[in-house]
This record gives sequence, C-alpha cells and structure tokens, in this order.
Amino acid sequence: MPLGSHSRSHPPKCQHLKASRIFERLGIALSSSMAKQNLRQAIDFLYSRGLATSDSYTRHVLHCVRANDFVQAKRLQSHMQLHLFQPKDSFIHNQLLHLFAKCGKLSYARDLFDNMTHRDVYSWNALLSAYAKLGLVEDLCTVFDQMPVRDSVSYNTLIACFATNGHSGKALKILVRMQEDGFQLTQYSYVNALQACSMLLDLKLGKQIHGRVVISGCGDNTFVWNAITGVYAKCGDIHRARWFFDRMTHKNVVSWNLMISGYVKLGNHDECIRLFNKMKLLGLKPDQVTASIVINAYFQCGHVDDARKMFSEIPKKDEICWTTMIVGYAQNGREEDALMLFGDMLRRDVRPDSYTISSVVSSCAKLASLCHGQVVHGKVIVMGVDHSMLVSSALVDMYCKCGVTLDAWNIFGTMHFRNVITWNSMIHGYAQNGQPHEALALYERMLQENIKPDSISFVGVLSACINADMVAKGHEYFNSISEHGMTPTLDHYACMVTLIGRSSSVDKAVDLIKCMPNEPDYLIWSTLLSICAKKGDIKNAELAAGHLFKLDPHNAGPYIMLSNLYAACGRWEKVGDVRSLMNKNNAKKFAAYSLVEVGIEVHKFVSEDRNHPAVKQIYDELNKLISILQQIGYNPDTNIVLHNVGQEEKFKSISYHSEKLALAFALIRRPNGIAPIRIIKNIRVCNDCHMFMKFASVHIERTIILRDSNKFHHFSGGNGKGKMKGEFVDNFIRDEDATPDDLSIIEP
Repeated sequence: MPLGSHSRSHPPKCQHLKASRIFERLGIALSSSMAKQNLRQAIDFLYSRGLATSDSYTRHVLHCVRANDFVQAKRLQSHMQLHLFQPKDSFIHNQLLHLFAKCGKLSYARDLFDNMTHRDVYSWNALLSAYAKLGLVEDLCTVFDQMPVRDSVSYNTLIACFATNGHSGKALKILVRMQEDGFQLTQYSYVNALQACSMLLDLKLGKQIHGRVVISGCGDNTFVWNAITGVYAKCGDIHRARWFFDRMTHKNVVSWNLMISGYVKLGNHDECIRLFNKMKLLGLKPDQVTASIVINAYFQCGHVDDARKMFSEIPKKDEICWTTMIVGYAQNGREEDALMLFGDMLRRDVRPDSYTISSVVSSCAKLASLCHGQVVHGKVIVMGVDHSMLVSSALVDMYCKCGVTLDAWNIFGTMHFRNVITWNSMIHGYAQNGQPHEALALYERMLQENIKPDSISFVGVLSACINADMVAKGHEYFNSISEHGMTPTLDHYACMVTLIGRSSSVDKAVDLIKCMPNEPDYLIWSTLLSICAKKGDIKNAELAAGHLFKLDPHNAGPYIMLSNLYAACGRWEKVGDVRSLMNKNNAKKFAAYSLVEVGIEVHKFVSEDRNHPAVKQIYDELNKLISILQQIGYNPDTNIVLHNVGQEEKFKSISYHSEKLALAFALIRRPNGIAPIRIIKNIRVCNDCHMFMKFASVHIERTIILRDSNKFHHFSGGNGKGKMKGEFVDNFIRDEDATPDDLSIIEP
C-alpha cells in the first residue's frame, strides 16, 4: 500500500515499529542513568510521532515513576488522552495514580481516578495514599469506607495516617478492626501500631503489641526492632530500650537516632554524646536528625562551641538544624549569635518556621533590641506568618520587654486567637513597664473571657500589686490562687514577701516565710535579704544571708549585700568577717554591664570602661553632662558608696557607672535624636544613676528607658529644659528600689 494512503494519525506499521525501537533504546538509557532530561526528550519524541503502543506507554510510565518525574508523567497522560488511548487493564493508570499520590498532587490523582474505566484495589490504595500524604484524615476515611474491596495495604495506610497526624487512639482501633475483618497483621501494621503507642506514651499497650510481634515471627525486621526500641525509649524505659538496641544485628541510622534521642529526653546528655561518638567510630554517617539531636544535647550540656563545630560540619542543613542552633544560642545567653545565624539562614534561602521566628524574637526581647525586633517583625509580615499565635505572642513579649507596650497592645488586639501565654505576656508587660492598673484590668478581662489563669498569670498580677503598693489587693489575688485549683508556688510567695516586706514590716514577711508549706528556696531568702538591706534590718538580713550561704556558698551576691549593710551601719569588723568568709568559699561576683542600642548595633559598657574605641569622646560628653545636670539640681548621691574613702573618690566611683557611659555614647552617636534611648543593665540600677537619668531626660528632652534586672524605668523630661527638681515623670520605680552598681568589697 502506498505510503500516502495512510492517515496522519495512524503511521504505517514499519514506522510505528521503528519508533518503538527508538523508545526502547531511550528506555535503556533511562534505566541506567534515570536522567530527567533524557526522559523529557523521550516524551518530546513521543509527541512528534503520534499514538504509541501499549508496551511503549507502559515503559515510559515506569520510567516516569522511577525518575519521580511528575511533569513528564502528566505530559504522558495528556498524550494518551489526546490520542484516545484506553489501556486494556488498570496497570498504566495505577502507576500514574501512584506517582501523583507520591508527589502530593491530589487534584490530578482524583481526576485520573474518577475517569478510570478499570479500577482495582491498587487504584483505591493509591488514592488513599494521596489523601494520607496530605494528612486529610476525614477525606481518607470517606474513601476507605467507599472501597468495594480492601487488602492489608488499605488498613495499613489508614493506620499510618492516623498515627502520624495526632490520632493515635484511632490508629489502634483500626488495627483491631483489621484483625476483626480477617486480615493478617503485617510488619507495617506492627510498626505503625508501636509508633501510635509511642505517641500516646502508653508503654503497657506497647508491651502487648510487642508480645504479638514475637508470636507473629516479625521481630527479625529492622523496622520492627526500631519501633520496639522506640516505644520503650519514648515511654521512659531507657534501659529496656538499650537492651533491644544492643541486640539488634542490623542497626541503621534510625536505630541510633532513637536511642540518642531517648537519652536526650531523659536528660542524660553525656550518654547521648558517647553513643554518637560510638556511632561515628563504627563508620555510620549521621543524618540531619542525628545532628539536630546531638547539637541540642551539646547545648543542654553548655558545650556551645562543640554544637557550633558540629553544625558547621553538616554539608546540607535543613530548617530543623538551623532552628536547633538558633534556639540553643538563645537558651545559652548567646542572643547576638542567634540573630546573626538567623540572618545566615535567610541568606541561604532556608525558610524558617514559626518556632524559629519566635525564638529569634525572644532573643531580641532578651537584648531589649527594638531595632532588630522590628526588622524581624517586618520579615514575619513578608513571610505571612504574622497571624501565627506562637509568633504573635513572642512579638507581644518582645515589644513589652523593649518598653513599647503600645505596639505590644496593637498586636495583642489584632490576634484572632489568644492563649494564656499571650495574656500573660501582656499582663507582665504592663506590670514591668509601670502600668500596674492596666495589668490588673487586663487580668480581670482575661477571666471574663473564660481564659483559665496559670501560675505565671498570678506572678504578673502580684508583681502589679507590688508596683502599685496594693497590699490588700495582693492578699486577695494570692488567696484566689487556690480558688482556681492551684497551689501557690515559691514564686508567688516571693512576690508576697516583697509586697509585705516593703509595705508593712520585715517581721511579717519573715512570719510568712516560716508558715510556707514548702522549704524556702534561694529566691525567697534573697528577696528577704534585699528588703532587709533597703530597710537596714541587720537581724533579719543575717538570718536570710545565713540560709543563702548554705544554699549557694559560691554566689557572691549575698556576701556583698550583707557586707554593704554592715558598712552602712559602720560595723567594719563585720565587713572584714564577711569578706573572709567570701574568700574562704571562693565566691565570685559577676561584672555589671549595660547595653545600649544605637541604630542596628548594640554596644556594651562596664563601670569605668576604658576599652571602647570612642572612650575619649564618651568621657568628655559624660563629664559635660554631669556638670550641666549639677547646675539644674542634680546632686550626686555618694552615700551609696560604702567604702571608707574620701568624698572626691566617692564622687569618681559613682560618676562612671556603665549606664551613664552608655547614655553618653548614645548622645554622641545621635545628638539630635528624638527617639527614646534604650539601655539594658544586667543588675539593678543604683539610686544615683536613677536620679541622674531623671535630670538627664529633662536636659536632653528625650525619653530614657532603662531596663535593669528587675524592671523597667521610664524617664521623660517633658517639653522644656531646666524644669525644677521633682517635676519629673517616672512611670515606674521608686528610689528605694535602687541598689549600688559597684558591689565589690574594699577594706576600710
């Protein structure tokens, strides 16, 4: 028959066979290299030749599945539809359906399934896996109930989806139903059931399933052994888990990860690291899960440098590794490193999740770095995660800790959902920033909206009562703790000791301590000692200090406070005794420092700091400022210097405290600024610096926000210079709340 007599859509048999051979040759190349580019060329060639044979379509669809190439598979399906090709059985469509499900392309999978003329149990199972892949539990159950026939794969898919999507109880019910319907449990059934027990922390049921595994003879499988080891490790029976782990003949990386994470969960970080080192000695290459677990263990042990070294050795880091490092830095006082690492993460196009961002925002809060916090807030909005309750709660806390309660309130007010953590952040923010009445009003509103308070809520409420000097109201809230089904904690008692000791008498505070149901801890006695130091109560100060010396003999704080109290009373022989005891116990004081944020940089200063590059300009500016403030009424309080030295020496010792140097530097860098100057200090501000900041805010006509280890101090000088002493707006602290900056002990 002449060539021209054939239709364009039906090529001659010899040409069709030639095309098939080309496809076959291309198929051989694909099976060896699995190169997607070759696969695309093969599909391109198919489009240039028209209808192919069933065998050719079969080979090509298998190559698409092996290459996991959804795009070419969809093109292949379109080609079959274009030429009205209908396979004689379900194999080709089942393979396409399986690939669509594997790639999470539910709409394509559903469309293909609905148009299939031949369906079998494999087709239904492939559709089940498409819904399971996306965690659509309800839709999955609907498809499962519609199945005309099921096999063990159908049940296992349902069990696995339930177990991995927070429905472990339902997973175990399906396991029972699978047996009742006459299906034999498989290795996958047992693995998924054991994982469900791990999620439920149900060791008793896990042991029962373990017994069924032994009877079934499936226990030789590595995946089953891992699941058995995992249920014991996650449920806290680490010794039994280790027993199974040590007897496994074929351990894989998952096996090691289960044991390593089990030790981390129990707080045995040293054993975790030892097991990790043993894993490396055996030549097993850790994966990213291993790395994240071990990095976390290093951080929990305080080995920050080891964590960083391991992180740097990971060639391809996922978001979990980055988050583990960022959170670890934040938890170990390395907030600046956390912020720098977050910047690196973004530059490498690794998308952070809500947990990562909330940790970064918390780092900004600890640094009181409003500038960095606002930058991260901007990233949050761009990324579209600003409606996450976790992120929003962290932002509320950050703005409160930067002294900007208005911005915190704006975020709080726009949140669609709030939990008790969010309410607590706002209540504490108001309490810490000199707005105790707003804090208490918000707590009452919280109760009206049926949000159950927790112990943290009452710490914020009692702190607000302290700041507002509301003794009766404080007692009322303290007594209401039990009405909400809670027992007062030591933190609550510490608040009450402060409230009673400041507003009533120290003896009544001591009586409260003696009536406590639990043994007083370090916080209780240090709170009492602080109150005694302010009120000059030596008798009760000695009582509190004696307990503190026993609880933590190496902490220099109690020695210094008691010594200063003796010095203030002129009892110099007692000062010498305390110093001798301090040296004997090898107690060390930590250095006081202040941080100030200028632009996007945070600068650190210590008392009488001479190491800053701009040291000359800083001291010139500060000396000039001191002179001006003295002319408008500032009188340096040298009484806080409890050393037996001359008046001139006392004046010098208080003139160059860290927060004053920080203020001077901010004025040098931003001489004409109008934004508030924010300073953070790691100990409590002294009386002199407190008064100094009041006068300074008047002279520079700028708000100064000073956050110390206890609370915020807001200083605002009003509209004009040279206001008379006493016309200041100090939104928070009372002068009696201040303590000396220089806590070193010097012999008279």
